[in-house]
Amino acid sequence: MVFSAFVFVPKETKTKNTTSKQTFDFLPTSTTNQIVKHAYYTLSYSEKHEQAEWVAYELKKNYVKNNDFRRPYFIEDPKVKTGSADWRNYKKSGFDKGHLCPAGDMEFDSNAYTETFFTSNISPQLHDFNGGIWNRLEQKVRYWATKYDGVYVVTGGVLQSSLPSIGQEKVSIPKYFYKVLLDNSNGNYRMIAFLVPNKKSDQPLYEFVISVDQLEKMTGIDFFHKLEDKTENRLEKGSDYKGWSFN
Repeated sequence: MVFSAFVFVPKETKTKNTTSKQTFDFLPTSTTNQIVKHAYYTLSYSEKHEQAEWVAYELKKNYVKNNDFRRPYFIEDPKVKTGSADWRNYKKSGFDKGHLCPAGDMEFDSNAYTETFFTSNISPQLHDFNGGIWNRLEQKVRYWATKYDGVYVVTGGVLQSSLPSIGQEKVSIPKYFYKVLLDNSNGNYRMIAFLVPNKKSDQPLYEFVISVDQLEKMTGIDFFHKLEDKTENRLEKGSDYKGWSFN
C-alpha cells in the first residue's frame, strides 16, 4: 500500500458480524500552506527557511531493511511549487545535508530511498550532530518500528525567526531538531517527542524527551490534531518515556 494519502488505520473494531477499521488523517497542521506528498512521506515546505517545517511518514516493521542501494545525488524537489533550495547552498558551508526522513528508513524500495534525496528533505546539520546523536535517534526509531510493529514519525528542525543561514538562498540553520512518534500497539496509543540541539552530544536519548505540548508552543504546529480530543490531550501533555524501550 502506498501511503500518499497518509491515512492512519489504527486498529480494527470487531462486531458480531462485521469488522470495521477506524481511520483518521494524522498529518500535522501546516503553517506554510505548502504540503507536498511523495509516495512514502509527506512534508510541509517553508519557502522562508528553504526546508521542510515537518516531514511525516509511516515506518512499518517490514520497511526496516538494509539494502545496498547506491546513494543518488541531491536534487531539487519537483513538487515544491516555490522551488526547493539548491544543494550547492550547503557546499563549503561547514554543515551536512542532514536528512529529515532518513534514507535508512526507506531502504525497503529503491524509489522510496531515492525520494529522500530531494533537497526539500534536508536541513543544515553539524556533522558531529548528524553522525552522532541524531543518527543514534534514527537508529532507535528503527528499533522501535521493529519492536512495536511500526511507528508514525513527524520530524523537522524548529524554524524560528532570526536564524543564521547558509548559501545564496539563505537556508536557515535550526538550533534544534525534533521527532514525534506515535505508536498504536494493541490498540493503545502512545506518543513520545524529542527535542535535540544541533550540536555534538553524548547524553542518553531519554534526556531529550519533552512533551508534545511544549513542542507545539515552540513550532506553532498542531501534531496529531485529528486524534480524538481526550486522547490527544492526554498524550500530548505527557513526557514519560518509561513505556518505551531504550535498551
